[in-house]
Amino acid sequence: MTTSESAALRSRIESSPLYNHDLAPASAEKRHWGTYNFAALWISMSVNILTYMLAASLIQGGMDWKQAVATIFIGNVIVLAPMLLNSHPGAKYGVPFPVLARSSFGVLGANVAAVLRALVACGWFGIQAWIGGEAISTLLATLIPSWKNFSYGAALCFFLFWLINLAVVLKGIEYIRILQGISAPVLLGVGLLLLGWAYHAAGGFGPMLSVPSKFTSFPEFLKFLIPALNGTVGFWATVSLNIPDFTRFARNQREQVIGQALALPTTMTLYAFVGIVVTSATVVIYGTAIWDPVQLLSRFHSPIAVVISLVAIVLATLNVNIGANVVSPANDFSNLWPQKISFRTGGIITCFMGVAMMPWKLLANYRTFILGWLGGYAAFLGPVAGIMICDYFVIRRRVLRVDDLYLRGGLYEYSRGFNWSAVIALGLGAGTALAGLVSPSIHALYDYSWFVGFAVSFVTYYALMRFQKDSALAVQGV
Repeated sequence: MTTSESAALRSRIESSPLYNHDLAPASAEKRHWGTYNFAALWISMSVNILTYMLAASLIQGGMDWKQAVATIFIGNVIVLAPMLLNSHPGAKYGVPFPVLARSSFGVLGANVAAVLRALVACGWFGIQAWIGGEAISTLLATLIPSWKNFSYGAALCFFLFWLINLAVVLKGIEYIRILQGISAPVLLGVGLLLLGWAYHAAGGFGPMLSVPSKFTSFPEFLKFLIPALNGTVGFWATVSLNIPDFTRFARNQREQVIGQALALPTTMTLYAFVGIVVTSATVVIYGTAIWDPVQLLSRFHSPIAVVISLVAIVLATLNVNIGANVVSPANDFSNLWPQKISFRTGGIITCFMGVAMMPWKLLANYRTFILGWLGGYAAFLGPVAGIMICDYFVIRRRVLRVDDLYLRGGLYEYSRGFNWSAVIALGLGAGTALAGLVSPSIHALYDYSWFVGFAVSFVTYYALMRFQKDSALAVQGV
């Protein structure tokens, strides 16, 4: 291609309705993330209140500490596989998730996958905002005891914390960078504080870890293990899709693989262990499992300890929420209408959708959190992962035409912008997983929603794409 042809193509791409600056491939000067950066990314994202609550919910569901630790570790090793597979095209071509999805779903059909992922992120945004608001409410109750009698205190604090998040989005994501290095150490400190308190109050690790499993037989344990493991995988199912949003800045494949493989399973398991042990201790101390660290902190008798811990939770939750739950959906919403929806506008949409998801209901108890929320959206994200991985590694053999990802009428146009093979595969995968909710006899399909959806969509997509190819060759007389 001559220089003039290259310039003309570049001009055509930049004027395309599928292009904007935020969705463009990462330039060489931006691709400087190494092993340390990816390890730090996972440490900062894994050390958060929801990791603690995920682990604590397993104890509340009836597991003993060994069973809970093993479940968390195995689940994160499993989700590491699709995480690294979807990381590859991001690191190789420098494109974000919604643009990568265009190769399998079509340049317009990619919005189906992007919106599904974005809606889940909105739910997580709302959940984190509720936790932050809960911390503020508990903090006010510690400083002003009469606050406990205010009926709308929790709701008011939720909207206050939500407004703080919205202000950060309006100010710009760069505004939060000063907190980037603080969230993980701060929450680690809170976790260690709770661990020290539990050790002292329960009388040592012996009593803390002596709480037995509630399951009297292996079949009974398996009945809870399957959805718990599915929920653990589903916990990071969102990021396993949009991980190209981060690996597009990688220096090379080796460093992003090592950084993620070292940090994700280990950090999740270690911080989850804190939640598991402390929650086990609450059974000894209070006679019931308290899975919410904010509620546990409210029982402390030292106002100073409560204030310091809750302020730390508020700051760290703000940072995690912006970094993990605004960046990706903002890109996804921007992909809907690149010429009109900027990254900032996408962030604002995320904030409002987070309220609409009613996070207070998602956190009502451990069953709605694991079986309803985590298991429910896993039924949709598993199929998307299966389709994208099949397309990139099996159908296209890791070869993409990047320019065509931003153009109408190119290789990824399919049928007026939609690859119906991907849409059908997504529908069959999600439908099969969700069928377990309809009939009790096949409820295991829902318990394994991520795995079932992934497998069904992977196989269906491969078969349909092969049929498409064979049909095209037959028409051409080959």
